[in-house]
Amino acid sequence: MLPSLVLVSSLIPLFQVAFGATAEQWRTRSIYQIITDRFALEPGAVVNECVVSEQTWCGGTWRAITQNLDYIQDAGFTAIWISPVSQNYHGPRSAYGDAYHGYWSADISKLNDKFGTADDLKARLSRSLLRYLMVDIVVNNVMSTSLTPALSTYMFTKPQHYHPYCPVDYSNITSEQQCWLGDTQVALPDLDTENADVISRYSTWISDLVQTYSIDGLRIDAAKHVRKQFWPAFASSAGVFCMGEVFDPVVANVADYQGSDALDSVLNYPLYYALVSAFTIPGPQNMSALIDNLNQSRAGYTDTTVLGNFLENQDVPRWHNLSVDPQSTYNAMTFTFLAEGIPIVYYGQEQYFSGNGDPYNREPLWLSNYTKTTAYQLMASLNQLRNFMIYTTDWATQQMRILAASQNGIAFQKGEVVTVLTNIGAPPQNLTNTVFLSPWPRGTVAIDIVACRQFVVASGGFLQVEYTKGGVPVVLVHPSALSGSGVCADTVGALYSGTVPSDTVAQSSALRFALAPSLIALVMVAVSGFVGG
Repeated sequence: MLPSLVLVSSLIPLFQVAFGATAEQWRTRSIYQIITDRFALEPGAVVNECVVSEQTWCGGTWRAITQNLDYIQDAGFTAIWISPVSQNYHGPRSAYGDAYHGYWSADISKLNDKFGTADDLKARLSRSLLRYLMVDIVVNNVMSTSLTPALSTYMFTKPQHYHPYCPVDYSNITSEQQCWLGDTQVALPDLDTENADVISRYSTWISDLVQTYSIDGLRIDAAKHVRKQFWPAFASSAGVFCMGEVFDPVVANVADYQGSDALDSVLNYPLYYALVSAFTIPGPQNMSALIDNLNQSRAGYTDTTVLGNFLENQDVPRWHNLSVDPQSTYNAMTFTFLAEGIPIVYYGQEQYFSGNGDPYNREPLWLSNYTKTTAYQLMASLNQLRNFMIYTTDWATQQMRILAASQNGIAFQKGEVVTVLTNIGAPPQNLTNTVFLSPWPRGTVAIDIVACRQFVVASGGFLQVEYTKGGVPVVLVHPSALSGSGVCADTVGALYSGTVPSDTVAQSSALRFALAPSLIALVMVAVSGFVGG
C-alpha cells in the first residue's frame, strides 16, 4: 500500500487556470489524457458494456468530464488533454466504425454535438479552476468514405484546398506530407498547407477556437504529415503552447519538429520506444537503449523539459498488453514523471487496461468504477512530489544526471530527487542489490517517497537498494527538501523527532553484502557518457 496523500494548500496556484499558457508554464504541468467518448457518463445515462470492437459511440461527454474532475485532481494532475472537439464525419457507419474518437474531421469550424454544446465546453470544462486545458486538433486532413469526397461538407470547400490523391510512401517525407493517410475505404483527404487561402483560414480558425473556449494548449495530430514551415505562423495565431505528434522512433526525425522554426514541443515517441525496450517483461530489457536515447535527446532536442513523456496513448498498445509484470509499469511510469519533460498519462493506464492497438486500447473508464488502484496511488505520490518540487524550486528546468546504470537498472538525479529504477520485475530477488554513488555524504538519511522508507548513505557515499520485495521503484529525497510537502509526513516527522523505526532503515552495513563476489555482476556502475548540468 502506498502512503496516504495530503493536499498541500500552498500548491493551490498550480491548479489555477492560465489561458494562453506558454511552454514555460506547461513544463510545470502533468497531463491526464482523455478520449471524451470513453471517460465518463452523465448521471442517469444508461451504463452499457461499450464493446470496443464495435468502434461506435459509448456516450461520454464534456459535461461528464467536468462532473468527474475530482478523480483527476485527486491523482495530482494539473492539466487535462481532451480528444478533438470539432465536428466529425456524419453518415452511414464506415468500414472502421463511427467517429467516436474525434479524429475524423469534417467541418472543423463547428463543434461535435455528440459531446455536448458550446456552453458545455465554454462554461464548464475550459473555465474549470482546477487545471489547464489542452485540446487535440487535426490540421493535416479531413475524413471521407470515398476518394471523391463531397467538399461542401467541410470548412475547406474547394478542390485547390487539397492535395491530389496519392497513397503515402513512408520512405519519402514529401509523400508523407502531401499524400492521403487512410486507405480507399476510409480516406483522409490531405489539406494543401502551402495554399494561401488554407493558411489564412487556418490561422483565423485556430485563433477563434482558442479564444472562444479559453484553451491553454494544443496537441496537434499528425504534425509530421504537414510541412514543417507551416507550423510557426499557425502556432503564433493560436497564441498557446503547441505539442505536435511526430510518430517516429528516431530522435533526429522527431527533434526536427521542435524549435523556433516548428513547434514548442513534441510527443516523445523515441523515449516511449526506449522505455518499451528497457522495461517490458517479457522483452529485451535493454537498458542501454534508454541511455542511448537520453544521450541523443540531449544532443538533438531544443528543449527536453517540455517534451511529452508517455507510456500509452490511443495509437499504441496499452503497456499492460506489452508487459505482464506490474513492477515494469511502476518503474517505467516513474521515469516518465521524474525525468525531464511533461508526464502524460492516458486514461485507464492507472486501471491496468490491456487493450492492444486501435480500437482495443480505447476502453470505457466507467467500467473500472474509478478505483484508486496501486498504480493510481503511485501516480498521486509522484505528482505530489513533482508539484511540490516545482513550486518550491526550479526543478522543472533542471536537467537530469545519470548516477549509474547497468543491464538491470538506472539511477539518476534531478534537482533534489534521486530515482532508482529496475527492470527485474515483481518476483523477490533475495540476492540482487543495486549500489550507486549518492549525491549525499556518509550518514545522510534520505526518504523513499514511494514506500516512505528511510535509507542511510554508507561509507564512501554509496547507497544500496535491495530487491527482497521485488523490483520496486525507489525515489529518494533528503527530508529537508520535503518539509511542508505532506509527502511521507509521518516518516519525516519521526526522523526529526529522533524516532527512526529500525525496520524502515536501509542499514549502511548492508553495503558489504552487495559487493560479495556473486553479486558483482548485478551492481550498477557509474556512467560517464551522460551528465546533465
